[in-house]
Amino acid sequence: MLFGILSEDAVLDINVHDTYYVITYLHLAILLSVFFLMIGVVYWVMHKENGPLSRWLTWIHIALTFGGPIVIWVLSQFYRTGIMEHGFNSNLTIIINLILLLAIIGQILFPLNIIYGITKKKNKTRS
Repeated sequence: MLFGILSEDAVLDINVHDTYYVITYLHLAILLSVFFLMIGVVYWVMHKENGPLSRWLTWIHIALTFGGPIVIWVLSQFYRTGIMEHGFNSNLTIIINLILLLAIIGQILFPLNIIYGITKKKNKTRS
C-alpha cells in the first residue's frame, strides 16, 4: 500500500495483443490490499472456528503468495536493454512467466486448504 501511495502518478501498462490495460500503482496496491485482507480474514475465521488447516498447505500458499511477486520483481530488474541481449531477455521472460504461473496455481491451495479444514472439522465432530 505504501508503494502505491509513494508512486502517485506511476502506471502499470499491460499490453495484450492490440489492447493496452493501464492501471495506476495506487489502484493496484488497493486491489492487492483487499485481496490480502480477504485471505487473512478467511484464515482468521478458520482459526477462530478451530478449523484444523493443513500446516504445509498454509505455508506453501503463503510462500507462493508473497514470495512469487518478490522473486518476479527481483528477476525483472535483470532485464538487459542491449539489442544483442534478446536471448537473455527471452529466457528471463520465460522464467518470470513460470514463476507467475506457479504463484497463480499456488492460489488454488488456499481453497483446497479451507475445504480440508472444514471436512476435517466435520469428521472430528462426528467422532
